[in-house]
Amino acid sequence: MQQHTVLEQQSPASTALALAMPSLKQPTLPLKAIVVRHNPRKYFDPAEMAEMVASVKETGVIQPIIVRVDEEDVFILVAGERRYRAAMIAHGEDYEIPISLSEIDEVQAKQRALIENVQRANMAPSEEAAAAAEQVGICKGDREEAARIIGWSLATLEARLALMNCSNAVLDALNTRKIKLGHGELLAALPKEIQDKLLPVIIKEDKSISEVRKTIEQVACSLTAAIFDKTDCAGCHHNSANQGEMFGESISTGNCTNRACYAGKTEKQLDSVVTGLRDEYPVVRIVRAGDNETRVQLAVDGPKGVGAKQAIACHACQNYGAAVSGLPDSLGKVYKGQCFDSVCNMKKVAARLQADKAASQPQEIQPKASTGSRTAPAKKAAAGAAGTSTPSTNPSVTTVSESDKIKTYRVAFWRKALRREVGRDPATARKYLIAIVLSGNARCIEENTFSGIWEKMTDERVPAKDVTKSAAAVQAAPDDTLDKAMSGIAVAAIEGLEVNYLTQLCKHHKLDLGLHWKLCKEFLELITKSEMMVVADELGLQAALGENFKKVFGKSKAEVIDALLAVEGFDYTGKLPKVLKY
Repeated sequence: MQQHTVLEQQSPASTALALAMPSLKQPTLPLKAIVVRHNPRKYFDPAEMAEMVASVKETGVIQPIIVRVDEEDVFILVAGERRYRAAMIAHGEDYEIPISLSEIDEVQAKQRALIENVQRANMAPSEEAAAAAEQVGICKGDREEAARIIGWSLATLEARLALMNCSNAVLDALNTRKIKLGHGELLAALPKEIQDKLLPVIIKEDKSISEVRKTIEQVACSLTAAIFDKTDCAGCHHNSANQGEMFGESISTGNCTNRACYAGKTEKQLDSVVTGLRDEYPVVRIVRAGDNETRVQLAVDGPKGVGAKQAIACHACQNYGAAVSGLPDSLGKVYKGQCFDSVCNMKKVAARLQADKAASQPQEIQPKASTGSRTAPAKKAAAGAAGTSTPSTNPSVTTVSESDKIKTYRVAFWRKALRREVGRDPATARKYLIAIVLSGNARCIEENTFSGIWEKMTDERVPAKDVTKSAAAVQAAPDDTLDKAMSGIAVAAIEGLEVNYLTQLCKHHKLDLGLHWKLCKEFLELITKSEMMVVADELGLQAALGENFKKVFGKSKAEVIDALLAVEGFDYTGKLPKVLKY
């Protein structure tokens, strides 16, 4: 009974494990019950593994491996794969291996696996590079934060990430220690095709790092692969078509020997490509070696799809955009429809897959689960997919971003709508004017605005700062003009009212903004093309366009604007984008 009480205070995963093995001091699981999914270490030294297998045969596994329970109630290996492998070889899949259950999610599991492997000896630099790139992705591209978590200096992280541009053959050579880290770092600056040509020569002739550096510096700036205008390069004395002496014909190419000039022109061209995409996406980034995990192609369906509804929401997210390649093999290439929050994307995909699975299962009355039910994690996941779990730290973004331009447009729209309703109702205008003064906002009355209203009503311009002439003008005005003037003062007060007070007054008035707004070019020009997709969905324009929707958004921003404004017979009454609401 006491044991049952303790279990009730534990998490579902801990409870499931404790109920499965209630009498054990050190929890264990059979190897066949543990799934290996992710490990930064890909290469296991045969000699070291043989020693570990012999040790495990003799004494068994002493130090527990770390496992977690996923959403499907499966035990996943987090750390200790070498011990797991050795035990499998030595004792087979039924061997009960000691475990430590860690209640962490997939992202935390990857971080922990990386840190544990980095802290252990003999992890290949290429393996560290892949794991570090994944950590950079988890940190949304923040390399300093990634270095801090791993426990490296930023320089070490940058050096490892550079290896992510190595070809598979070069990475394999690093894993098996056929080449040194310095060789890999130098080769990473070249296109993979050239790397694969140079690698056999380096290995066969045992080329030193200094020898490789000298040759690579001569050929790295290929004019054939350059993405900038090479007109000025034709007669430049830095333009050389000399072949690399060390490797003969294998890397023969015209190249620029002025690396600083070449790099400067390349960066300028990349920046130009980025600038040309700013109108289409909330974020546009140049991606370089090591940024592999900072972005993922947004998909609707399939094993990596987030679902149609979520995909529309993602288009307005500030982490959605385009990537411009700064990598040698794809320099200047543009990848559109990218999500730059890989962790959020992973969670959205998981939620969609769980929701699809739950929807496909027959709805049956399930028996009540006991306190220690092994199905608890799976049920928890299903509840999350249905929207009943704790709110996500990465909620869906379903509106246009509130940029400074949008905020300015929105406030101006609020003022115009409220002025329009107040200005045509003298009784309301008088009441609001008195309320504005009573609230201490008398100074917000815009003098120029009211002077313009007075001049329009009377065709008379009264000089500013002249009380005598102002008094005479008011004295001579008929009563109906003075009544209209009161409304004009209220309008002028609304024009100068601070935003927080303006919002309060709009809410008090129960201002229906949908009666005062219609999609216009001015608004569309303030947002990106991807945000226009969200607006089109909110307003119902996507449904109105039907099959032409994708075709429309395949055009330039200017053409998309024209197409959205040209939808015939569309009723905008009461329709308003969420970003414009107060």
